[in-house]
Amino acid sequence: MGLGDLMSYTPEGLRGSTETAKGIGWRGWGRWMWRQLTSMRVALILLLLLAVVALPGAFFPQRPADPTAVARYYTDNPEIAPWLERLGLFDVYGSAWFSAVYLLLFISLAGCILPRLWVHLQAMRSGPARMPRNLGRYPTRAEFTTDLTPEQALSKLKVGRLHKVATETDETGTKVSAETGYGRETGNIVFHLALVGLLIAMAWGHMVHYRGQALVVEGRSFVNAPLDYDAFNSGPLLDDTSLTPFRFTLDSFTSRFTLDAHAREFRADVTVSYPDGRVQPEIIEVNHPLDLEGARIYLMGNGYAPELTVRDSDGELAFQGPVPFLPQDVVYTSTGVVTVPDANRGENQLGFQGTFLPSAIPSDDGAFVGSAHPTPIDPVLVLQLWEGDLGLDDGIPKSLLVLDTENMTQVMVDGKSDSELVPFRAVLRPGEEVSLPEGRGSISFDDLPRFVALDLRYDPSVVWLGVFAGAAMAGLVGSLFLRRRRIWVRLEPQENGTTLVTAAALARGDDPGLQRALNRVIADINPKESHERL
Repeated sequence: MGLGDLMSYTPEGLRGSTETAKGIGWRGWGRWMWRQLTSMRVALILLLLLAVVALPGAFFPQRPADPTAVARYYTDNPEIAPWLERLGLFDVYGSAWFSAVYLLLFISLAGCILPRLWVHLQAMRSGPARMPRNLGRYPTRAEFTTDLTPEQALSKLKVGRLHKVATETDETGTKVSAETGYGRETGNIVFHLALVGLLIAMAWGHMVHYRGQALVVEGRSFVNAPLDYDAFNSGPLLDDTSLTPFRFTLDSFTSRFTLDAHAREFRADVTVSYPDGRVQPEIIEVNHPLDLEGARIYLMGNGYAPELTVRDSDGELAFQGPVPFLPQDVVYTSTGVVTVPDANRGENQLGFQGTFLPSAIPSDDGAFVGSAHPTPIDPVLVLQLWEGDLGLDDGIPKSLLVLDTENMTQVMVDGKSDSELVPFRAVLRPGEEVSLPEGRGSISFDDLPRFVALDLRYDPSVVWLGVFAGAAMAGLVGSLFLRRRRIWVRLEPQENGTTLVTAAALARGDDPGLQRALNRVIADINPKESHERL
């Protein structure tokens, strides 16, 4: 009895339904719930539900992948963000409700498949189905008389392609029972087992994977440790000390462009150092990642990182080093930010917001129209100056590629007329230095190295995902194109020396080729078939 049966009772029969429900007991309810959970219908519903509950991960920022975006969402939506946090929408794939659906789907598939697997194994070990008493009741059949003896006819039956064949001889004649198409159910089971394997591999990969992004400047090194990444996320079971140990140095970055600024080559030459002292040169190119003991390093982007030196009003060194400027178009017009929190002993911090032009196009008024080409033919760096509080001590994650000017003031200077104030603008080429207004210090453009944006991924489940995906595809093909068929042939000797042949075939489901399959088996003993071939 199902739940729908209990709920379909009329009010007059309420007492009977209550007694029936009590009679079922906890064990009966448990069996009923298990049957529902392990039904293929519920498995399909859970599979669809898993796709639905994963959708919020595409609409809301996820803390494991981008904690800065989550912090920004809190700032922009202070009222709704705490509720989304309680619902787990900032970490969908680690939430309790997503894990519950995932686990129920796994249990449902396992409960569906294992009993079917046992039944299928027993069916494969048993012999073919016994011949029915009346073959004439089957739609797919054939009956004719041949001049061959039963022994001769038996030797000419084409049953070699069938999986299981059994022959029985008694006083009435010879009976042949055959079956084929066990690969259909095998493919079906392989397909579903592969789905379970995919679920296990995906869960395992989520638990032990790690992924990070980093910007590396020419001449600088990168160590595979969480602190060296600009963004890093990992599975809950990953120990940070178990990361693949290696270090590499970006020796040089090479790029080639056509005259119309189309990219032709991006290549990063690196030197990899291993803990055992080995040093090996390697190359990272687009679509050709570097594989270091299971960790794959992809070249995702590149740009220019002008090396700058900033001195404060006391002449003290406040900042020195390369600053990545991110390209905004195909000619590498780039934007970047220089933060100087140590200027003026931290009392009045400085921030520069600027644009880098690899091949600057000057205008008549002394400004610049843009860049003509990605190659640094005439590199120019244009910076505007802000001063105040950079907000780096608030405890809120901030992007180092965007200048937070909420608590800062833009530095202004006299314009063409005494009453006009315009934003200060520093225009620098490599090797040049500019003094900051009103004794605030100076900034110099020392060198122009390149940087690369790298994406490192480690996921040992990828190989298994490919194996299970291939198995699922093979199983699906088998379950769709193989046919489960049973064929019976009865050979009865007649008094005049001929043999009466009665044959029938049965398929599971619709099988348009069933009659052709039967005709192939009896083709060599059927006079009609022999005449048609002649």
